[in-house]
Parts: sequence; C-alpha cells; structure tokens
Amino acid sequence: MVRPLCQCAVLVLMANQAFAQFRVEVSGVGLTQVPIAVVAFKGEEASPQKISAIVQADLERSGQFRGVDAGNPGLDEVTRPDFTNFRQKNADALVAGSVTRLADGRFDVRVRLWDVVRGQDQGGQSHAVVAGDLRLAAHRIADFVYEKLTGDKGAFSTRISYVTKNGQMFNLWVADADGDNAQSALNSPEPIISPAWSPSGTQLAYVSFEARKPTIYVHEVSTGKRRLVANFKGSNSAPAWSPDGKTLAVTLSRDGGSQLYLMDVAGSNSDPKRLAQSSSIDTEPAFSPDGTTIYFVSDRGGSPQIYRIPRNGGNPERVTFTGTYNISPALSPDGRWLAYISRVSGAFKLHLMDMKSGAVNAITDSSADEHPSFSPNSKLLIYATQIQGREALMTTTLDGKIKARLAGQNGDIREPDWGPFQK
Repeated sequence: MVRPLCQCAVLVLMANQAFAQFRVEVSGVGLTQVPIAVVAFKGEEASPQKISAIVQADLERSGQFRGVDAGNPGLDEVTRPDFTNFRQKNADALVAGSVTRLADGRFDVRVRLWDVVRGQDQGGQSHAVVAGDLRLAAHRIADFVYEKLTGDKGAFSTRISYVTKNGQMFNLWVADADGDNAQSALNSPEPIISPAWSPSGTQLAYVSFEARKPTIYVHEVSTGKRRLVANFKGSNSAPAWSPDGKTLAVTLSRDGGSQLYLMDVAGSNSDPKRLAQSSSIDTEPAFSPDGTTIYFVSDRGGSPQIYRIPRNGGNPERVTFTGTYNISPALSPDGRWLAYISRVSGAFKLHLMDMKSGAVNAITDSSADEHPSFSPNSKLLIYATQIQGREALMTTTLDGKIKARLAGQNGDIREPDWGPFQK
C-alpha cells in the first residue's frame, strides 16, 4: 500500500493549457520562504500563456518562496508601485511586467523586480519571443528572480526527460522543468529505459529493446537523429555521460555477468574499456561532477550497495553503509550530495547523503521511489514514485519539506532525468 502524501498541502497549481501534459501539485511548508507577490502582467489576458502564473508556480515549487495574493493592482514594468500596500500584505518582493503583441506576431515580455522592504528597483528583463516560446520566457523570468533573491542560479528554463507507458506503447518525452510543453522524442512498442542527458543538453542516451534485447542509442534532441552506440553480445544498459561529454560509462554483459565499461561516445560500438575485474554484478554508473570517480551499484558485499572507483580503474570503495539494499546513485552537480534509493522495511525510499559528513536522511514518505536526478543547480531532486497505484513524477527540496507532484494524464510515468543548464 502506498502511503499518502504530506497532508499539509498549502497550494494546488493547475496547468490550464489545453495540451498540458501534467497537473502540478505543491505540498509542504518550508522553514524560511521569501514572501513574494507576482501580480498579473499587463496585457497577459490576450496572451496564449499566463506569464505571471508560470513565474509564481516556478518560484513556489523551488521551496524558496511563498506566494502573496496582492490582487490586480494594474502594474507593469515601468510603474512604480505603492510599496505601503504591498508591505501591508507582508510581501518582501514584487514582480510586475507586461506582455505586448508585436507587429510581426511575436510577443514582447517585460518584467521588473522590486524590493518591497527597501522600496528599491532590483532590475528587469525583456524577451521578444514567438508564441511557442512564451513559457520559456516565463521560466527565464523566474530564473532571473530566483538568482536575484537567492544568489543561486535558477533552473526553471532547463528541461527534463522521462518515459511513459500507455497500454503496450512506450514513449520518451522531453519537457520543460515543470513538466509542461512535452515533446515526444521516440515512440516504440518495446521498452525504453534509462534516458540520460548529455552535459551539453543536446543529446539523450537511452536503452531501447527494439532489437529484442537492450541496446544503447544516442539521440539528437533537436533533429531526432540517433545512432546505435552499444550493441554487444548480451545486455547493453545504464548509460551515464562523463562531464566532458566524450565518454559513456555503461553496463555490459558481453564477457559474462554485468560489468562496468567506458566507451568513446563518438565511436559506434567502439572497443570498451572494462573498469574492474569482478564476479559480482556492477551496474548503474554515475560520474562525479569532476569526472574523476564513478559511483555504481554492486552486490560484491552480498547485497546491493553503492561503491565508487577511480575513472582509470582501481580498488572499489564502499560508500553506503546504512541499510541492506541501496541502488540508483545520483551525484549533485555541486558535489555536495549523493541521492539514492534505499529499501526500508520493504519500502523503497529516496535518501540523501551529505558527502562531507556522511550523514544520511530519508526525504520522502512514499514507498516506491526510483531513479532520482538532481536539478542542475543542485537545489531540487526529481524522482519517480507511485501514487494511488500509478507511477508519477515528483520534485522535492533537499530537506524534503516542499514536494511537487507532476501527475501524467496519459500512461504511467517513470525514468526521469533532469537536463543541464541551457547554453
């Protein structure tokens, strides 16, 4: 039985676009959140996208902000607000702007950020975009606000990938970081698993069973072109990119048993280099952010645990010691955290390890978590889980206090991976 989500839900954000792939529900209360008013952008009622709602949803989902309802004061990016009014509503920051349709059919989106407490202008942005890029403009505005107020780079304009199963069909999707604007990259009657973004954000590696066995492809996201990179005897699975984008760590059974190998991405079926000599099952590789170390799952100690090994080979070192079954390692881009799935009393829960202290915490109350992946700014995690018997995607802050459910409308959702910052 799946345990219920946190009952302290504070808001529900409904994606109202006709082609929305997801409904976004945010639950939980953070200890420190900036109260921010994001007022309706002037002219956005005539826009295909409600920019202010997208910006507010992004900020609230980050766990760093709490929305303040300030009504509709009719502000834009050039109007100096009445700060007394917003102070009375306990807002510390204010976002206002406008959306104007240009003669060439594009939209001019402008924004201004205000420090309500000090009554100061914190800067602005403008974006001239086609209608299809209005959501991207909104995400970039949210990135701007997030960075101005937290000092950390925002990741709202990045992308995620995931797989759905609907009946007998599998689909690999690329979507905005909030789950909306999903585009199909591959549709197949055979399973698709383990999508992994390249460091450039231009390619996805994944495993396809279309050859009636697992083989690894690299897929160009913008063109849809793909090429087979690993089709050795036996199983070819679990691709992981090196930080420089030149190498894939993969799991192959070509020499008997599942073992770790390194492959040149540029060469199709190039001669792989085996990382370790072992009779155990070694799988699920993940590079450290500096590319010098590979984390992986092995049963060499009798049960699945997470180990690490130098990229050039050497003696594996065990990393996880809490629990008897630990899988699916993911390293945060800043190198501070290791996320993984641990089986606890029969339930599979997302755990987070502080790499400096070794302290481990479970950060979910669900019981069927899988496949964690960090946002490129290391502030959020996306993972798959089960809600009411169906697969779903969740994001969570690293303390587990703010969670967002991205519930698919069509089919079961699994295998999420969060892409890098866009170049």
